[in-house]
Amino acid sequence: MNLVFFLIVLIAFGFAGWQQIVWVSVEGVISPIEALSVAMVESATGAVELAIGLVGVMTLFLGLMKIAEEGGLLKVISRLIRPLMVRLFPDVPPDHPAMGAMILNMSANALGLGNAATPFGIRAMQELDKLNTNKGTATDAMALFLAINTSSITLLPTGVIALRAAAGSVDPAGILPTTLFATMGSTTVAIIAAKMYSRFSKVKKEADLGQAANNTETTSDSDGLPAEDFSSSGYPLWVSIFALGVLASFIPLTVVYGKVISPWIIPSLMIGFLTFGVIRRVRVYEAFVEGAKEGFQVAIKIIPYLVAILVAVGMFRASGAMDTMVNFLGVWTGKVGLPAEALPMALLRPLSGSGAYGILASVINDPAIGPDSYAGYLVSTLQGSTETTFYVLAVYYGAVQVKRLRHTLAAALSADIAGVIFAVIACNYLFG
Repeated sequence: MNLVFFLIVLIAFGFAGWQQIVWVSVEGVISPIEALSVAMVESATGAVELAIGLVGVMTLFLGLMKIAEEGGLLKVISRLIRPLMVRLFPDVPPDHPAMGAMILNMSANALGLGNAATPFGIRAMQELDKLNTNKGTATDAMALFLAINTSSITLLPTGVIALRAAAGSVDPAGILPTTLFATMGSTTVAIIAAKMYSRFSKVKKEADLGQAANNTETTSDSDGLPAEDFSSSGYPLWVSIFALGVLASFIPLTVVYGKVISPWIIPSLMIGFLTFGVIRRVRVYEAFVEGAKEGFQVAIKIIPYLVAILVAVGMFRASGAMDTMVNFLGVWTGKVGLPAEALPMALLRPLSGSGAYGILASVINDPAIGPDSYAGYLVSTLQGSTETTFYVLAVYYGAVQVKRLRHTLAAALSADIAGVIFAVIACNYLFG
């Protein structure tokens, strides 16, 4: 991450510096270096505003998650999909709280609830860090979790569907099958890449595994239950298969009724968690407030990480380096189904979520392109099927003070590239 951060800033400075040398002054137009300076300040300010904006969302969902913890929901969910999770994360005890938090994070991402997924993901990282004996360095489980997080299977990209509807699309939910295909492909690549790259990591696996053996020595976990409670076995295999089958049955429902379902998701989560807590005799108000307190603490921790990455990205865009890269690569990518109109989305999506949304809006609202053209479907699929990789790494690792990412970035970027490839394949097949 140190090298990536430095190279982005260096390239941006080099581009802006060269343009400043050959620049001819025009009244009312700021110089390239001035534009770079403005972008740096605005990006830094925006990073803090973004972190503050996340406080409310984190407070809400961490509060709900605390109710789920005290009611035992995380244990139930983790046991249901234990056969899959223990194979993906062999370094994490099967019934550890990290399992439940990771599952809720993946579920929120699958429903296109990025705001809800972030608090769950941060909680998962905090629990995974308790198993980490080499503080400040990512474990294999952390790297795999974030690789999956940046590429996770998406059933319902709610935000993109709403944006397409606002742009006048005759079929706003038409990207559901392409998004599902692209995210299934990218998630598969993320898992394979994380597993393969971990073999070349310089950190010994013993550092990642050591705490698992010590886990039984802790007197209590985050929800106040004895650590021994997490040693119990999961549900029978047939129960897990049945639960996964029920979950899979929702896929065609989201494809057919995605536009109708999406407004109900967040309110349903709220009433669902509260109702579960009441049934399990949890003092829901006190539990909610206790969990919500963590939102403020996390927001303070992630501000420096957000400032660093968003300033670098802002400089890269303002310097003209992004436009130069698009103009150069667009000639070649257009031949394989990635037109110049969609290329900025593919390049910027891992770097800046807000920037990618801006590109999406500009493309589908362009009368010459529109939301229902091939390019419109492609940029919509890219927005719904890939994640802001650098933002996710900055926020999640920043929350647990991890500075050495090991193979996380390589695995996440491999998944991003795969997501673009699978999106092009799907859109070419359906809309090309």
